[in-house]
Amino acid sequence: MTSSKSENPVTVKKAYKTLDNLAKYKNNVQQMAENGRLEPLLTLLLEGQLETKLSMAAFLGDLALNDDVKVHVAKTVGLSLIDIMRTSNLQSREATLKVLNQISSCEASAKVLIEAGILPPLVKDLFTAGFKRHPMHLKEVSATILSNLVNSGYDFSSLVIGPGNQTLVSESIVHGLLHLISNTGPAIECKLLQVLVGLTSSPATVSNLIAAIKSSGATISLIQFIEVPQRDLHLASIKLLHNLSPHMNQELADALYGTAGQLGSLIRIILQTSGITEEQAVAVAFLANLPEKDLGLTRQMLNEGAFRPIIFRVKVIRHGATKGNRFVTPNLEGLVRVLARVTYILAEEPKAVALCREHGVAWLFTDLLQANGLDNVQMLSAWALENLSLESKKLTRLPAVPPLSFCASIFSCFSKVPDIIGLCPVHGGLCSLRETLCLLEGQAVEKLVAVLDHMNQKAVEASLAALSTLLDDGVDIEQGVVVLTEAEGTRHIFSVLVAANHNENLRGRAVWAVERLLRTEGIAIDYSGDAKAATALVDAFQYGDQRTRQIAKRALKHVDKIPNFSGMVPNSDWV
Repeated sequence: MTSSKSENPVTVKKAYKTLDNLAKYKNNVQQMAENGRLEPLLTLLLEGQLETKLSMAAFLGDLALNDDVKVHVAKTVGLSLIDIMRTSNLQSREATLKVLNQISSCEASAKVLIEAGILPPLVKDLFTAGFKRHPMHLKEVSATILSNLVNSGYDFSSLVIGPGNQTLVSESIVHGLLHLISNTGPAIECKLLQVLVGLTSSPATVSNLIAAIKSSGATISLIQFIEVPQRDLHLASIKLLHNLSPHMNQELADALYGTAGQLGSLIRIILQTSGITEEQAVAVAFLANLPEKDLGLTRQMLNEGAFRPIIFRVKVIRHGATKGNRFVTPNLEGLVRVLARVTYILAEEPKAVALCREHGVAWLFTDLLQANGLDNVQMLSAWALENLSLESKKLTRLPAVPPLSFCASIFSCFSKVPDIIGLCPVHGGLCSLRETLCLLEGQAVEKLVAVLDHMNQKAVEASLAALSTLLDDGVDIEQGVVVLTEAEGTRHIFSVLVAANHNENLRGRAVWAVERLLRTEGIAIDYSGDAKAATALVDAFQYGDQRTRQIAKRALKHVDKIPNFSGMVPNSDWV
Protein backbone atom coordinates (compact mmCIF):
# COMPACT_ATOMS: atom_id res chain seq x y z
CA MET A 1 0.00 0.00 0.00
CA THR A 2 2.89 2.38 0.67
CA SER A 3 4.00 2.05 -2.94
CA SER A 4 0.50 2.40 -4.40
CA LYS A 5 -1.25 5.60 -5.42
CA SER A 6 -3.81 5.43 -2.67
CA GLU A 7 -5.69 8.69 -2.15
CA ASN A 8 -6.45 7.83 1.48
CA PRO A 9 -3.61 9.38 3.55
CA VAL A 10 -4.80 7.71 6.75
CA THR A 11 -4.49 4.27 5.19
CA VAL A 12 -1.02 5.04 3.85
CA LYS A 13 0.11 6.37 7.24
CA LYS A 14 -1.08 3.20 8.97
CA ALA A 15 0.74 1.06 6.42
CA TYR A 16 3.99 2.93 7.07
CA LYS A 17 3.54 2.56 10.81
CA THR A 18 2.94 -1.19 10.41
CA LEU A 19 6.14 -1.52 8.38
CA ASP A 20 8.07 0.43 10.99
CA ASN A 21 6.83 -1.92 13.69
CA LEU A 22 7.73 -4.96 11.59
CA ALA A 23 11.22 -3.57 11.01
CA LYS A 24 12.01 -3.91 14.71
CA TYR A 25 12.59 -7.62 14.16
CA LYS A 26 15.48 -8.93 12.08
CA ASN A 27 13.50 -11.69 10.37
CA ASN A 28 10.89 -9.19 9.22
CA VAL A 29 13.61 -6.88 7.89
CA GLN A 30 15.00 -9.69 5.77
CA GLN A 31 11.57 -10.61 4.42
CA MET A 32 10.92 -6.99 3.52
CA ALA A 33 14.28 -6.83 1.74
CA GLU A 34 13.37 -9.93 -0.26
CA ASN A 35 10.23 -8.11 -1.38
CA GLY A 36 12.06 -4.99 -2.46
CA ARG A 37 11.99 -2.82 0.68
CA LEU A 38 15.68 -2.43 1.51
CA GLU A 39 15.68 0.67 3.71
CA PRO A 40 15.24 -1.13 7.07
CA LEU A 41 18.08 -3.51 6.18
CA LEU A 42 20.35 -0.66 5.10
CA THR A 43 19.53 1.19 8.32
CA LEU A 44 20.63 -1.81 10.39
CA LEU A 45 23.81 -2.01 8.32
CA LEU A 46 24.55 1.60 9.24
CA GLU A 47 23.36 1.70 12.85
CA GLY A 48 23.16 -1.86 14.19
CA GLN A 49 25.56 -3.73 16.41
CA LEU A 50 28.49 -5.47 14.72
CA GLU A 51 26.77 -8.85 14.84
CA THR A 52 23.63 -7.36 13.29
CA LYS A 53 25.66 -5.58 10.63
CA LEU A 54 27.36 -8.83 9.66
CA SER A 55 24.04 -10.68 9.53
CA MET A 56 22.50 -8.00 7.29
CA ALA A 57 25.60 -7.85 5.08
CA ALA A 58 25.58 -11.63 4.60
CA PHE A 59 21.86 -11.55 3.73
CA LEU A 60 22.29 -8.61 1.35
CA GLY A 61 25.09 -10.42 -0.45
CA ASP A 62 22.68 -13.20 -1.41
CA LEU A 63 19.94 -10.92 -2.79
CA ALA A 64 19.51 -10.40 -6.53
CA LEU A 65 19.78 -6.62 -7.06
CA ASN A 66 19.21 -4.64 -10.23
CA ASP A 67 21.66 -1.94 -11.26
CA ASP A 68 19.63 0.96 -9.86
CA VAL A 69 19.43 -0.73 -6.48
CA LYS A 70 23.17 -1.47 -6.54
CA VAL A 71 23.85 2.24 -7.02
CA HIS A 72 21.48 3.10 -4.15
CA VAL A 73 23.14 0.55 -1.85
CA ALA A 74 26.62 1.82 -2.76
CA LYS A 75 25.64 5.40 -2.02
CA THR A 76 23.86 4.53 1.24
CA VAL A 77 26.12 1.96 2.92
CA GLY A 78 29.22 1.81 0.70
CA LEU A 79 31.40 3.79 3.08
CA SER A 80 30.19 1.74 6.06
CA LEU A 81 30.97 -1.51 4.25
CA ILE A 82 34.47 -0.28 3.41
CA ASP A 83 35.04 0.59 7.07
CA ILE A 84 34.02 -2.93 8.13
CA MET A 85 36.35 -4.31 5.48
CA ARG A 86 39.29 -2.54 7.15
CA THR A 87 38.79 -4.48 10.40
CA SER A 88 40.91 -7.46 11.38
CA ASN A 89 37.87 -9.69 11.93
CA LEU A 90 37.89 -12.34 9.21
CA GLN A 91 34.16 -13.01 9.47
CA SER A 92 33.41 -9.30 9.10
CA ARG A 93 35.56 -8.94 6.01
CA GLU A 94 34.10 -12.06 4.42
CA ALA A 95 30.52 -10.82 4.82
CA THR A 96 31.45 -7.36 3.57
CA LEU A 97 33.38 -8.59 0.53
CA LYS A 98 30.38 -10.66 -0.48
CA VAL A 99 28.19 -7.54 -0.69
CA LEU A 100 30.90 -5.42 -2.34
CA ASN A 101 31.40 -8.12 -4.95
CA GLN A 102 27.78 -7.87 -5.98
CA ILE A 103 27.36 -4.10 -5.99
CA SER A 104 30.71 -3.52 -7.77
CA SER A 105 29.44 -5.45 -10.81
CA CYS A 106 27.54 -2.36 -12.03
CA GLU A 107 29.66 0.41 -13.58
CA ALA A 108 27.82 3.24 -11.84
CA SER A 109 27.92 1.64 -8.38
CA ALA A 110 31.56 0.62 -8.90
CA LYS A 111 32.45 4.29 -9.43
CA VAL A 112 30.63 5.21 -6.22
CA LEU A 113 32.71 2.65 -4.32
CA ILE A 114 35.94 3.97 -5.86
CA GLU A 115 35.08 7.49 -4.76
CA ALA A 116 34.27 6.14 -1.28
CA GLY A 117 37.84 4.80 -0.97
CA ILE A 118 37.55 1.07 -1.55
CA LEU A 119 40.84 0.64 -3.41
CA PRO A 120 43.43 1.07 -0.61
CA PRO A 121 42.03 -1.65 1.71
CA LEU A 122 41.17 -3.87 -1.26
CA VAL A 123 44.70 -3.80 -2.69
CA LYS A 124 46.15 -4.25 0.80
CA ASP A 125 44.05 -7.39 1.29
CA LEU A 126 45.25 -8.78 -2.04
CA PHE A 127 48.89 -8.25 -1.15
CA THR A 128 48.57 -9.48 2.46
CA ALA A 129 50.43 -12.73 3.00
CA GLY A 130 49.22 -15.46 5.29
CA PHE A 131 46.24 -17.77 4.99
CA LYS A 132 44.77 -16.81 8.36
CA ARG A 133 44.80 -13.09 7.64
CA HIS A 134 43.32 -13.32 4.14
CA PRO A 135 42.67 -16.86 2.87
CA MET A 136 42.70 -17.67 -0.83
CA HIS A 137 38.93 -17.79 -1.24
CA LEU A 138 38.75 -14.18 0.01
CA LYS A 139 41.63 -13.15 -2.24
CA GLU A 140 39.56 -14.49 -5.12
CA VAL A 141 36.62 -12.30 -4.09
CA SER A 142 38.95 -9.29 -3.70
CA ALA A 143 40.41 -9.97 -7.16
CA THR A 144 36.90 -10.15 -8.62
CA ILE A 145 35.94 -6.83 -7.02
CA LEU A 146 39.12 -5.21 -8.33
CA SER A 147 38.37 -6.52 -11.81
CA ASN A 148 34.85 -5.07 -11.61
CA LEU A 149 36.21 -1.69 -10.48
CA VAL A 150 38.90 -1.49 -13.18
CA ASN A 151 36.42 -2.34 -15.92
CA SER A 152 34.02 0.42 -14.82
CA GLY A 153 35.71 3.00 -17.04
CA TYR A 154 37.12 5.05 -14.15
CA ASP A 155 40.39 6.95 -14.72
CA PHE A 156 42.95 5.35 -12.39
CA SER A 157 45.98 7.21 -13.71
CA SER A 158 46.13 9.70 -10.85
CA LEU A 159 44.00 8.11 -8.11
CA VAL A 160 46.26 7.72 -5.07
CA ILE A 161 45.80 4.38 -3.27
CA GLY A 162 48.93 4.08 -1.15
CA PRO A 163 51.93 5.79 0.46
CA GLY A 164 54.25 7.82 -1.74
CA ASN A 165 51.38 8.77 -4.06
CA GLN A 166 51.11 5.21 -5.31
CA THR A 167 48.44 4.60 -7.93
CA LEU A 168 47.01 1.38 -9.29
CA VAL A 169 49.48 1.64 -12.19
CA SER A 170 52.57 2.40 -10.12
CA GLU A 171 55.41 0.02 -10.87
CA SER A 172 55.39 -1.61 -7.42
CA ILE A 173 51.63 -2.24 -7.56
CA VAL A 174 51.77 -3.74 -11.05
CA HIS A 175 54.75 -5.89 -10.04
CA GLY A 176 52.71 -7.12 -7.07
CA LEU A 177 49.79 -8.03 -9.33
CA LEU A 178 52.12 -9.84 -11.73
CA HIS A 179 53.60 -11.78 -8.82
CA LEU A 180 50.12 -12.88 -7.72
CA ILE A 181 49.26 -13.84 -11.29
CA SER A 182 52.22 -16.20 -11.38
CA ASN A 183 51.83 -17.63 -7.87
CA THR A 184 48.14 -18.18 -7.10
CA GLY A 185 45.38 -20.40 -8.44
CA PRO A 186 43.61 -20.14 -11.83
CA ALA A 187 40.56 -18.29 -10.46
CA ILE A 188 42.60 -15.45 -8.92
CA GLU A 189 45.01 -15.37 -11.86
CA CYS A 190 42.10 -14.99 -14.27
CA LYS A 191 40.59 -12.06 -12.38
CA LEU A 192 43.91 -10.28 -12.02
CA LEU A 193 44.64 -10.75 -15.73
CA GLN A 194 41.25 -9.11 -16.34
CA VAL A 195 42.43 -6.22 -14.15
CA LEU A 196 45.46 -5.76 -16.42
CA VAL A 197 43.22 -6.06 -19.48
CA GLY A 198 41.11 -3.18 -18.17
CA LEU A 199 44.14 -1.03 -17.37
CA THR A 200 45.73 -1.65 -20.78
CA SER A 201 42.44 -0.78 -22.49
CA SER A 202 42.67 2.81 -21.24
CA PRO A 203 44.94 5.33 -23.03
CA ALA A 204 45.46 7.03 -19.65
CA THR A 205 47.07 3.99 -18.00
CA VAL A 206 48.44 1.76 -20.77
CA SER A 207 51.90 3.38 -20.95
CA ASN A 208 52.49 2.85 -17.20
CA LEU A 209 51.43 -0.78 -17.53
CA ILE A 210 53.76 -1.34 -20.48
CA ALA A 211 56.72 0.12 -18.56
CA ALA A 212 55.99 -1.98 -15.47
CA ILE A 213 55.56 -5.21 -17.45
CA LYS A 214 58.82 -4.61 -19.30
CA SER A 215 60.72 -3.85 -16.09
CA SER A 216 59.32 -6.96 -14.41
CA GLY A 217 60.43 -9.31 -17.18
CA ALA A 218 56.99 -10.93 -17.11
CA THR A 219 56.43 -11.17 -20.87
CA ILE A 220 57.23 -14.88 -21.19
CA SER A 221 55.14 -15.69 -18.09
CA LEU A 222 52.13 -13.94 -19.60
CA ILE A 223 52.55 -15.75 -22.92
CA GLN A 224 52.69 -19.12 -21.16
CA PHE A 225 49.06 -18.69 -20.07
CA ILE A 226 48.06 -19.32 -23.71
CA GLU A 227 48.59 -23.04 -23.06
CA VAL A 228 46.57 -23.43 -19.85
CA PRO A 229 43.46 -25.63 -20.13
CA GLN A 230 41.08 -23.16 -18.42
CA ARG A 231 39.33 -21.24 -21.22
CA ASP A 232 38.60 -18.10 -19.15
CA LEU A 233 42.22 -17.91 -18.09
CA HIS A 234 43.80 -18.18 -21.51
CA LEU A 235 41.14 -15.85 -22.97
CA ALA A 236 42.08 -13.19 -20.41
CA SER A 237 45.78 -13.67 -21.16
CA ILE A 238 45.24 -13.37 -24.93
CA LYS A 239 43.15 -10.21 -24.43
CA LEU A 240 46.00 -8.74 -22.41
CA LEU A 241 48.60 -9.74 -25.01
CA HIS A 242 46.41 -8.20 -27.72
CA ASN A 243 46.25 -4.92 -25.79
CA LEU A 244 50.02 -4.98 -25.30
CA SER A 245 50.87 -5.89 -28.89
CA PRO A 246 50.62 -2.41 -30.47
CA HIS A 247 53.17 -1.15 -27.91
CA MET A 248 55.65 -4.02 -27.61
CA ASN A 249 55.05 -6.21 -30.64
CA GLN A 250 58.66 -7.18 -31.24
CA GLU A 251 59.19 -8.27 -27.64
CA LEU A 252 56.03 -10.37 -27.79
CA ALA A 253 57.05 -11.91 -31.14
CA ASP A 254 60.46 -12.85 -29.74
CA ALA A 255 58.87 -14.39 -26.66
CA LEU A 256 56.18 -16.20 -28.65
CA TYR A 257 58.44 -18.15 -30.96
CA GLY A 258 61.18 -18.40 -28.35
CA THR A 259 59.03 -20.51 -25.99
CA ALA A 260 58.00 -24.10 -26.56
CA GLY A 261 54.46 -24.69 -27.73
CA GLN A 262 52.89 -21.24 -27.29
CA LEU A 263 52.72 -20.38 -30.99
CA GLY A 264 51.19 -23.75 -31.79
CA SER A 265 48.64 -23.33 -29.01
CA LEU A 266 47.71 -19.88 -30.31
CA ILE A 267 47.26 -21.24 -33.84
CA ARG A 268 45.07 -24.07 -32.55
CA ILE A 269 42.82 -21.55 -30.79
CA ILE A 270 42.56 -19.48 -33.99
CA LEU A 271 41.66 -22.54 -36.08
CA GLN A 272 39.07 -24.13 -33.79
CA THR A 273 36.22 -25.34 -35.97
CA SER A 274 33.26 -24.81 -33.62
CA GLY A 275 32.07 -21.50 -35.10
CA ILE A 276 33.86 -18.18 -34.69
CA THR A 277 34.24 -17.08 -31.07
CA GLU A 278 35.50 -14.02 -29.25
CA GLU A 279 38.53 -16.07 -28.23
CA GLN A 280 39.43 -16.77 -31.87
CA ALA A 281 38.92 -13.17 -32.93
CA VAL A 282 41.15 -11.84 -30.13
CA ALA A 283 43.81 -14.52 -30.72
CA VAL A 284 44.08 -13.79 -34.44
CA ALA A 285 44.08 -10.03 -33.78
CA PHE A 286 47.01 -10.50 -31.38
CA LEU A 287 48.97 -12.56 -33.90
CA ALA A 288 48.12 -10.06 -36.65
CA ASN A 289 49.60 -7.20 -34.62
CA LEU A 290 53.03 -8.81 -34.44
CA PRO A 291 55.68 -7.43 -36.83
CA GLU A 292 54.72 -8.52 -40.33
CA LYS A 293 58.34 -8.65 -41.49
CA ASP A 294 59.60 -10.78 -38.59
CA LEU A 295 61.31 -13.54 -40.54
CA GLY A 296 61.78 -15.86 -37.56
CA LEU A 297 58.11 -15.87 -36.56
CA THR A 298 56.86 -16.34 -40.12
CA ARG A 299 59.35 -19.17 -40.74
CA GLN A 300 58.18 -20.95 -37.61
CA MET A 301 54.58 -20.61 -38.77
CA LEU A 302 55.60 -22.09 -42.13
CA ASN A 303 57.42 -24.97 -40.45
CA GLU A 304 54.43 -25.69 -38.21
CA GLY A 305 52.07 -25.72 -41.22
CA ALA A 306 50.01 -22.80 -39.90
CA PHE A 307 49.33 -21.06 -43.20
CA ARG A 308 47.54 -23.90 -45.01
CA PRO A 309 44.57 -24.08 -42.61
CA ILE A 310 44.50 -20.27 -42.45
CA ILE A 311 44.12 -20.15 -46.25
CA PHE A 312 41.30 -22.68 -46.00
CA ARG A 313 39.57 -20.70 -43.24
CA VAL A 314 39.77 -17.45 -45.24
CA LYS A 315 38.19 -19.18 -48.23
CA VAL A 316 35.41 -20.63 -46.08
CA ILE A 317 34.55 -17.23 -44.58
CA ARG A 318 34.89 -15.45 -47.95
CA HIS A 319 32.38 -17.77 -49.57
CA GLY A 320 29.82 -17.24 -46.83
CA ALA A 321 29.98 -20.55 -44.98
CA THR A 322 30.10 -18.63 -41.68
CA LYS A 323 27.48 -15.91 -41.22
CA GLY A 324 25.55 -14.01 -38.61
CA ASN A 325 28.32 -13.75 -36.03
CA ARG A 326 29.65 -10.43 -34.77
CA PHE A 327 33.16 -11.87 -34.71
CA VAL A 328 33.21 -12.89 -38.41
CA THR A 329 34.54 -9.58 -39.77
CA PRO A 330 37.33 -9.01 -37.18
CA ASN A 331 38.25 -12.68 -37.53
CA LEU A 332 38.53 -12.40 -41.33
CA GLU A 333 40.57 -9.19 -41.10
CA GLY A 334 42.96 -10.82 -38.65
CA LEU A 335 43.32 -13.97 -40.76
CA VAL A 336 44.05 -11.93 -43.89
CA ARG A 337 46.66 -9.87 -42.05
CA VAL A 338 48.31 -13.04 -40.72
CA LEU A 339 48.26 -14.67 -44.16
CA ALA A 340 49.79 -11.55 -45.72
CA ARG A 341 52.88 -12.16 -43.55
CA VAL A 342 53.99 -14.89 -45.91
CA THR A 343 54.27 -12.39 -48.78
CA TYR A 344 56.92 -10.38 -46.92
CA ILE A 345 59.48 -13.20 -46.88
CA LEU A 346 59.23 -14.45 -50.47
CA ALA A 347 62.72 -13.23 -51.36
CA GLU A 348 64.32 -15.02 -48.38
CA GLU A 349 62.23 -18.16 -48.09
CA PRO A 350 61.59 -20.58 -51.01
CA LYS A 351 59.00 -22.39 -48.87
CA ALA A 352 56.88 -19.23 -48.87
CA VAL A 353 56.95 -19.09 -52.69
CA ALA A 354 56.04 -22.77 -52.87
CA LEU A 355 53.12 -22.24 -50.47
CA CYS A 356 51.78 -19.31 -52.52
CA ARG A 357 51.99 -21.36 -55.72
CA GLU A 358 50.49 -24.53 -54.30
CA HIS A 359 47.50 -22.84 -52.67
CA GLY A 360 46.82 -20.03 -55.17
CA VAL A 361 47.49 -17.28 -52.63
CA ALA A 362 47.66 -14.61 -55.36
CA TRP A 363 44.25 -15.72 -56.65
CA LEU A 364 42.86 -15.50 -53.11
CA PHE A 365 44.14 -11.97 -52.48
CA THR A 366 42.84 -10.91 -55.89
CA ASP A 367 39.40 -12.21 -54.96
CA LEU A 368 39.54 -10.42 -51.60
CA LEU A 369 39.95 -7.10 -53.41
CA GLN A 370 36.22 -7.38 -54.07
CA ALA A 371 35.29 -7.73 -50.40
CA ASN A 372 33.27 -4.52 -50.54
CA GLY A 373 32.66 -2.86 -47.19
CA LEU A 374 35.73 -4.50 -45.63
CA ASP A 375 38.25 -1.70 -46.13
CA ASN A 376 41.03 -3.36 -44.15
CA VAL A 377 40.67 -6.64 -46.04
CA GLN A 378 40.92 -4.82 -49.38
CA MET A 379 43.89 -2.78 -48.20
CA LEU A 380 45.76 -5.79 -46.83
CA SER A 381 45.08 -7.76 -50.00
CA ALA A 382 46.47 -4.98 -52.16
CA TRP A 383 49.65 -4.75 -50.07
CA ALA A 384 50.06 -8.52 -50.32
CA LEU A 385 49.63 -8.36 -54.09
CA GLU A 386 52.36 -5.72 -54.27
CA ASN A 387 54.73 -8.11 -52.49
CA LEU A 388 53.72 -11.00 -54.72
CA SER A 389 54.04 -8.97 -57.92
CA LEU A 390 57.52 -7.78 -56.98
CA GLU A 391 58.64 -11.41 -57.15
CA SER A 392 57.20 -11.98 -60.63
CA LYS A 393 60.24 -10.67 -62.48
CA LYS A 394 62.37 -13.21 -60.58
CA LEU A 395 59.95 -16.10 -61.06
CA THR A 396 59.03 -15.61 -64.72
CA ARG A 397 60.37 -18.45 -66.86
CA LEU A 398 62.10 -17.82 -70.16
CA PRO A 399 61.05 -20.40 -72.73
CA ALA A 400 63.57 -22.95 -73.90
CA VAL A 401 64.93 -22.04 -77.35
CA PRO A 402 65.37 -25.08 -79.61
CA PRO A 403 68.99 -25.70 -80.68
CA LEU A 404 70.03 -24.41 -84.10
CA SER A 405 69.88 -26.88 -86.96
CA PHE A 406 73.00 -27.85 -88.85
CA CYS A 407 72.15 -25.45 -91.68
CA ALA A 408 71.42 -22.60 -89.29
CA SER A 409 74.75 -23.05 -87.62
CA ILE A 410 76.43 -22.49 -91.02
CA PHE A 411 74.12 -20.11 -92.86
CA SER A 412 72.81 -17.01 -91.01
CA CYS A 413 69.68 -16.87 -93.16
CA PHE A 414 68.53 -20.05 -91.43
CA SER A 415 69.37 -18.85 -87.90
CA LYS A 416 66.39 -16.61 -87.12
CA VAL A 417 64.86 -17.50 -83.75
CA PRO A 418 61.11 -18.10 -84.16
CA ASP A 419 58.68 -15.78 -82.39
CA ILE A 420 57.29 -17.30 -79.21
CA ILE A 421 53.61 -16.71 -78.55
CA GLY A 422 52.19 -16.22 -75.03
CA LEU A 423 55.01 -14.37 -73.33
CA CYS A 424 54.14 -11.86 -70.62
CA PRO A 425 54.54 -8.39 -72.14
CA VAL A 426 55.69 -6.90 -68.83
CA HIS A 427 58.02 -9.61 -67.54
CA GLY A 428 59.11 -11.09 -70.88
CA GLY A 429 58.67 -14.73 -69.90
CA LEU A 430 56.03 -17.36 -69.28
CA CYS A 431 53.81 -15.97 -66.53
CA SER A 432 50.69 -16.86 -64.61
CA LEU A 433 49.03 -15.63 -61.45
CA ARG A 434 49.54 -18.99 -59.73
CA GLU A 435 53.08 -19.91 -60.80
CA THR A 436 54.83 -16.54 -61.14
CA LEU A 437 52.40 -14.38 -59.14
CA CYS A 438 51.89 -12.10 -62.15
CA LEU A 439 49.08 -9.55 -61.93
CA LEU A 440 48.24 -9.72 -65.65
CA GLU A 441 46.09 -12.80 -65.10
CA GLY A 442 42.86 -13.23 -63.18
CA GLN A 443 41.80 -9.62 -63.78
CA ALA A 444 44.04 -8.58 -60.91
CA VAL A 445 44.96 -5.33 -62.63
CA GLU A 446 41.33 -4.40 -63.26
CA LYS A 447 40.36 -5.20 -59.66
CA LEU A 448 43.24 -3.13 -58.31
CA VAL A 449 42.25 -0.22 -60.56
CA ALA A 450 38.73 -0.42 -59.12
CA VAL A 451 40.15 0.05 -55.61
CA LEU A 452 41.74 3.34 -56.75
CA ASP A 453 38.20 4.77 -56.52
CA HIS A 454 37.96 3.77 -52.85
CA MET A 455 37.01 6.36 -50.23
CA ASN A 456 39.65 4.93 -47.88
CA GLN A 457 42.98 6.50 -48.83
CA LYS A 458 44.95 3.69 -47.19
CA ALA A 459 43.27 1.20 -49.53
CA VAL A 460 44.01 3.52 -52.47
CA GLU A 461 47.67 3.75 -51.48
CA ALA A 462 47.98 -0.03 -51.22
CA SER A 463 46.32 -0.55 -54.61
CA LEU A 464 48.55 2.06 -56.23
CA ALA A 465 51.62 0.37 -54.72
CA ALA A 466 50.59 -2.95 -56.28
CA LEU A 467 49.91 -1.41 -59.70
CA SER A 468 53.22 0.44 -59.57
CA THR A 469 55.05 -2.90 -59.73
CA LEU A 470 54.11 -2.93 -63.43
CA LEU A 471 56.18 0.25 -63.87
CA ASP A 472 59.13 -0.78 -61.73
CA ASP A 473 62.75 -1.15 -62.75
CA GLY A 474 63.44 -4.58 -64.18
CA VAL A 475 60.19 -4.86 -66.13
CA ASP A 476 59.12 -3.50 -69.52
CA ILE A 477 57.76 -0.14 -68.40
CA GLU A 478 56.29 0.73 -71.81
CA GLN A 479 54.27 -2.48 -71.78
CA GLY A 480 53.28 -1.80 -68.19
CA VAL A 481 51.87 1.54 -69.31
CA VAL A 482 49.93 -0.22 -72.08
CA VAL A 483 48.46 -2.71 -69.58
CA LEU A 484 47.44 0.07 -67.18
CA THR A 485 45.96 2.21 -69.95
CA GLU A 486 43.87 -0.67 -71.30
CA ALA A 487 42.53 -1.25 -67.76
CA GLU A 488 41.67 2.48 -67.34
CA GLY A 489 44.42 2.61 -64.73
CA THR A 490 46.27 5.60 -66.18
CA ARG A 491 43.24 7.87 -65.84
CA HIS A 492 42.61 6.71 -62.28
CA ILE A 493 46.26 7.20 -61.26
CA PHE A 494 46.16 10.81 -62.47
CA SER A 495 42.93 11.27 -60.52
CA VAL A 496 44.67 9.97 -57.40
CA LEU A 497 47.48 12.46 -57.98
CA VAL A 498 45.04 15.37 -58.15
CA ALA A 499 43.21 14.27 -54.99
CA ALA A 500 46.25 13.35 -52.88
CA ASN A 501 47.57 16.79 -51.85
CA HIS A 502 46.85 16.30 -48.15
CA ASN A 503 48.30 12.78 -47.86
CA GLU A 504 52.07 12.83 -48.24
CA ASN A 505 52.50 9.07 -48.59
CA LEU A 506 49.79 8.80 -51.23
CA ARG A 507 51.05 11.86 -53.08
CA GLY A 508 54.58 10.44 -53.16
CA ARG A 509 53.38 7.17 -54.67
CA ALA A 510 51.12 8.96 -57.16
CA VAL A 511 53.91 11.28 -58.32
CA TRP A 512 56.23 8.29 -58.77
CA ALA A 513 53.66 6.41 -60.87
CA VAL A 514 52.74 9.48 -62.95
CA GLU A 515 56.39 10.20 -63.75
CA ARG A 516 56.75 6.63 -65.03
CA LEU A 517 53.58 6.96 -67.10
CA LEU A 518 54.74 10.27 -68.59
CA ARG A 519 57.89 8.64 -69.94
CA THR A 520 55.61 7.30 -72.67
CA GLU A 521 55.28 10.01 -75.31
CA GLY A 522 51.61 9.41 -75.99
CA ILE A 523 50.70 9.77 -72.32
CA ALA A 524 52.81 12.92 -72.03
CA ILE A 525 51.03 14.45 -75.02
CA ASP A 526 47.58 13.48 -73.74
CA TYR A 527 48.17 15.05 -70.31
CA SER A 528 50.29 18.05 -71.30
CA GLY A 529 47.16 20.20 -71.31
CA ASP A 530 45.66 18.82 -68.08
CA ALA A 531 45.71 21.84 -65.78
CA LYS A 532 44.71 19.85 -62.66
CA ALA A 533 47.49 17.31 -63.11
CA ALA A 534 50.03 20.08 -63.80
CA THR A 535 48.94 21.95 -60.67
CA ALA A 536 49.22 18.78 -58.56
CA LEU A 537 52.74 18.15 -59.88
CA VAL A 538 53.74 21.76 -59.23
CA ASP A 539 52.41 21.48 -55.65
CA ALA A 540 54.42 18.29 -55.18
CA PHE A 541 57.47 20.07 -56.66
CA GLN A 542 57.05 22.90 -54.17
CA TYR A 543 55.79 21.21 -51.00
CA GLY A 544 56.64 17.51 -51.15
CA ASP A 545 59.52 15.81 -49.39
CA GLN A 546 62.89 15.82 -51.12
CA ARG A 547 62.37 12.57 -53.05
CA THR A 548 58.90 13.58 -54.19
CA ARG A 549 60.17 16.97 -55.37
CA GLN A 550 62.89 15.35 -57.44
CA ILE A 551 60.44 12.97 -59.11
CA ALA A 552 57.85 15.74 -59.62
CA LYS A 553 60.48 17.84 -61.38
CA ARG A 554 61.22 14.98 -63.79
CA ALA A 555 57.50 14.51 -64.39
CA LEU A 556 57.06 18.23 -65.18
CA LYS A 557 59.95 18.05 -67.64
CA HIS A 558 58.10 15.32 -69.54
CA VAL A 559 55.24 17.78 -70.21
CA ASP A 560 57.37 20.95 -70.41
CA LYS A 561 55.70 22.46 -67.37
CA ILE A 562 58.68 23.33 -65.16
CA PRO A 563 57.60 26.45 -63.23
CA ASN A 564 59.80 29.51 -62.81
CA PHE A 565 59.55 30.54 -59.17
CA SER A 566 61.26 33.88 -58.73
CA GLY A 567 63.46 33.98 -55.67
CA MET A 568 63.28 30.23 -55.22
CA VAL A 569 66.66 28.67 -54.48
CA PRO A 570 66.78 25.17 -56.00
CA ASN A 571 68.00 22.31 -53.87
CA SER A 572 71.42 21.18 -55.02
CA ASP A 573 70.28 17.57 -54.77
CA TRP A 574 67.51 18.00 -57.32
CA VAL A 575 68.00 16.43 -60.72
